[in-house]
Amino acid sequence: MLNRAAPDASPRLVLTDVEITLIDRLAASRKNEPPDRTHSDYLTQITRLRGYLARAHDPPPGNIVIWRGWSRLIEIKIGANVSLTICG
Repeated sequence: MLNRAAPDASPRLVLTDVEITLIDRLAASRKNEPPDRTHSDYLTQITRLRGYLARAHDPPPGNIVIWRGWSRLIEIKIGANVSLTICG
């Protein structure tokens, strides 16, 4: 809902620093993004984790697509935390 009310808001209102870093690293292989990305940009990257294509004519992602992407991001975050504790 925040994306609809304020799409240019800071991503730090919703995401932690770890989540922002993970999304930046996952999206780095796709294309160069501007350094000051908005909440809307990060939301699109989250939904792309679970199949949202983000084409020019696609409607904005709905709740189910956002939920699927968010659950995938949490799985990646858990894996990153586990690897840090095991590997140092």
